Amino acid sequence: RVLRTTIQTLTMAEENNYYVTVSGSGLPEVDGLYVPSTEPPKKSESGTMSSLGYWNGRMAWDRADRKSARNPALSYSNSYKAWRLCRLDGHLAYTIENEDKLPDTPTVWDVYKKGVSPAPSIKVHTSDPRQAPSVVFVLGGPGAGKGTMCELAANQLGWTHLSAGDLLRAERKAGGANAELIESYITQGKIVPVAITVGLIKKAMEDALASTGRNSFLVDGFPRSLENWSGWQEVFGTDMAVPTMLFFECPLKVLEERIMGRSKFSGRSDDNVEAVRKRFNTYKNETMPIVDVFRGLGKVVDVDSSKGRVEVWEEVKVALKEGSSTDEKPLTERSECLLGLRPWPSKKKKAEEGGEGEDRKKQKGADGEAVKSM
Repeated sequence: RVLRTTIQTLTMAEENNYYVTVSGSGLPEVDGLYVPSTEPPKKSESGTMSSLGYWNGRMAWDRADRKSARNPALSYSNSYKAWRLCRLDGHLAYTIENEDKLPDTPTVWDVYKKGVSPAPSIKVHTSDPRQAPSVVFVLGGPGAGKGTMCELAANQLGWTHLSAGDLLRAERKAGGANAELIESYITQGKIVPVAITVGLIKKAMEDALASTGRNSFLVDGFPRSLENWSGWQEVFGTDMAVPTMLFFECPLKVLEERIMGRSKFSGRSDDNVEAVRKRFNTYKNETMPIVDVFRGLGKVVDVDSSKGRVEVWEEVKVALKEGSSTDEKPLTERSECLLGLRPWPSKKKKAEEGGEGEDRKKQKGADGEAVKSM
């Protein structure tokens, strides 16, 4: 796994900044969040001197609620070559014999002497999962350039780009239980039911946080209606700060020209004049009211996306400065292509390099989300 591979070279001189969640155990008291151990240095049963965040030369964790009689509560035993997890009274409950660097092994853990079946699920996080994510909603008409600017922000500023439309299309392509329903809404230019879209967004955020540690998200193409916003609050709670909304404004005539231009490459069933107009009408009737709500809360940042891409990008950078996880770095080759500062590689060149020009095709189909999320 990527996470495990990235820390193969860790030594005790490096700080343990990982967090662990334990869930689904037959002994509910074991479930919960585990944080880097703060136990003072002492010798283990194998005679190894521990250090902050480590036990027996490997990362170790205490329960976040400090209720365990044994700390660290999740640690590695050199004597038994096994990861071990204890109950609140300190007795060992679950174990897994291996020499992995992290405890989130794909192999199912074993129930130990004082444990109760089933063994729990173990998940490692690269940052504290209790931290509220930084979320920016990104809205605008179909073809307004949302996808392009979100990809640039991901490439250059460290944001995680989650396209509601892409998530729905991926779900449709996977052929899941909701595939036919999603297809019917997409082709009719209607908004997909809120429960489906919010569920996909939430899972994508959790997966991204666990795998990358990034906690800043651009949610592209959401919320598209007042019902969407209500659905978001039901899932994420009303205690979470109201996200900022980045709103891309662009005239219908420009949107139509862009959509028809990309239709030559995108292969999307909704990239045609009729579908664009349906989507634009839905956008005006159902999306603008939610934009007005956020504007009333002082949460809307307007971007005139009819301008050139470089000008629009400069505005977007300013709007996203606070949540960016990194200072702006030199433009990558792909970012320069996205901004029109260099031509996309030709199909011939891509083929020579082992590709089929998919990057260019993907970009031509990226600006604007045909799927009405929720």
